[in-house]
Amino acid sequence: MPYIVTGDTTIPKVDSDIYEVDYKYSYPGGLDLKPGSKLHTKIKDQLMSRARDSRNETSKRFPSWRKIDQVLTTYIPLKDKEKQIKEKDSTKPVSIIFPYTYSMLEALLTYLSLAFFQDPILQYEGVGPEDVQGAMLLELVIRLHCYKSKVPLAIHTALRDSLSYGIGLSTPTWVVSRGRRPIRSSIITQSDMGQSSEQQVEWIDDVIFEGNRLESIDPYMWFPDPSVSSDKVQDGEFVGWMVRDNYMNTLSDEQSSSQEMFNAKYLKHVKDRRSTFSVDESDRELKFKKTSPPVVSSLSPVDKLYMYINLIPKDWELGPSEYPEKWMFCLASDEIILQAQKSNLAHGMYPVSVSSPEFDGYSPIPIGRIEILSGLQETLDWLFNSHTANVRKAINDMFVVDPYLVNIEDIKDPKPGKLIRLRRPAWGKGVDKVVQQFPVADITRQNIADSAYITQWMDRISGADQSMAGALRQSGPERLTKGEFQGTRGSAISRLQRLAMIIGMQYMQDIGTMFAVHTQQFMSKEVYVKAIGRNAESLMNTFGSVDRIPVSIYDLAINYDAIVRDGSIPGGNFSEAWLQLFQTIGTTPELNAQFDVTRIFMYIAQQLGAKNVEDFKRNVNRINPTVMPDERVANEAQAGNIIPFNEAF
Repeated sequence: MPYIVTGDTTIPKVDSDIYEVDYKYSYPGGLDLKPGSKLHTKIKDQLMSRARDSRNETSKRFPSWRKIDQVLTTYIPLKDKEKQIKEKDSTKPVSIIFPYTYSMLEALLTYLSLAFFQDPILQYEGVGPEDVQGAMLLELVIRLHCYKSKVPLAIHTALRDSLSYGIGLSTPTWVVSRGRRPIRSSIITQSDMGQSSEQQVEWIDDVIFEGNRLESIDPYMWFPDPSVSSDKVQDGEFVGWMVRDNYMNTLSDEQSSSQEMFNAKYLKHVKDRRSTFSVDESDRELKFKKTSPPVVSSLSPVDKLYMYINLIPKDWELGPSEYPEKWMFCLASDEIILQAQKSNLAHGMYPVSVSSPEFDGYSPIPIGRIEILSGLQETLDWLFNSHTANVRKAINDMFVVDPYLVNIEDIKDPKPGKLIRLRRPAWGKGVDKVVQQFPVADITRQNIADSAYITQWMDRISGADQSMAGALRQSGPERLTKGEFQGTRGSAISRLQRLAMIIGMQYMQDIGTMFAVHTQQFMSKEVYVKAIGRNAESLMNTFGSVDRIPVSIYDLAINYDAIVRDGSIPGGNFSEAWLQLFQTIGTTPELNAQFDVTRIFMYIAQQLGAKNVEDFKRNVNRINPTVMPDERVANEAQAGNIIPFNEAF
């Protein structure tokens, strides 16, 4: 049975005066959300009930996840006997986790990073002819957001979690960063000596950056609707997650968000601002002897449960509507509601994106690829550690001695070049029967060879063979042929490409949609983007030779489609046959007339890893040639409208 988190109900978390003090908050919609009120208590109980139901389901996966944490941190708590060994001689080996699973994870993450971190990360196309240019600008604006907000780092975290735990989670948000920026000004002074100008720099308060940001969600702090599978999170009744913040940030957020956040001042009356759900259930910090933070801390941690619920406002006493609406709530420290409002997101989705490449279409949290390897990893560790223990035992010379015939203290002396003295009864009788060594047999000698078979099976199961990990096949007396290498690598890439395609449809497509809608809905300032990438030439033709293009919210009022990458990596789908075809087409006039040799060359260069092939195209001053009939050319030349090219310079 899964454990049920209820907390210690014998110790009150809040001071008794919390219900007496009144900070005069103005709540949205005229609702009474003061702590202790009937509505506040009702909503708090509903949120906690859903969080408990969800945790009871997700907690079933925690034991397996902790094993994965232990494998990926490559750390085993030493037994008392092994601690004594390390204390006596730190150079002696003890039990370890053989980091082969970590190597597999690195190979898989490398492929997925190459597949998704191509520039631009998110691509868009216009639906209608009037949307084409706007989609190009939208792609460049979101490209700027991805670099400013370091979106690839959050994507990498989600990919790693999806391979390790079976589920990777992110929430797209819109951030507005305020600060001070410099502006240049001139002061013109008029005097008898004439005018004088003084240049100066003035600092003003302004929005430094506004745009999309992707934040990671810890799978241990994930509260999904347990009735839906991981690939259908958007169909669930609710979805939630927990983050750890602090009291000062919470007050600052309340100050800057007007009526969107409230009740933050009541947190000073909460004795323990941690949630009963926020106990670190992972073993990520096992190596560093993790400890829970103290109840009284100078850091003032505040645990916040964010939950989106599809509810009927009339049933929750939040409004007159009798039809479902998505609402967003924030519950701090299991006691204080900080936010309660109807979701204002134009896309109408829960703002979460889920990656679960091993999904089965039914489980709310499926197993991960690394978890599939856990049995083989344990076998590999046992083979390696048992051999190490046996060798450590064998090198400790074991003898049978007769203490009546030999001085036992001389035998115990570990120093080399020792002198062992016989006792008087053994004098003159020889030394061959005084001391006898135990025969040493290494019964684990074959373990190291057997471990090679284990790693081969791990390669096959994970899809990341030795070539993907940067190593060539070592077994077998024959040479590794070019055909064998290309065939094996091609098969491995095909398996990983399928993995990337699923992640693209599950995870990247939702992020692309939400990023685009957030930009259309929340962008308030004009931004400048650089004309670069696949649409650079088209934008240059539209806006002229300038490479910095202003983009306003009006330019982005379009219909678009988010384009999901096919999961391939640069060079992954490339075959040398393309080089042969390129040579054949280039030297055959009939084929040259039917195929665009330039585009074929650009495709080959891109597949080989070139990122900016367009920069090398020959197009002086972006001149677009126009083909005219000979008769019209002669008339234009006679009129003086055109001149021969060699006379233009």
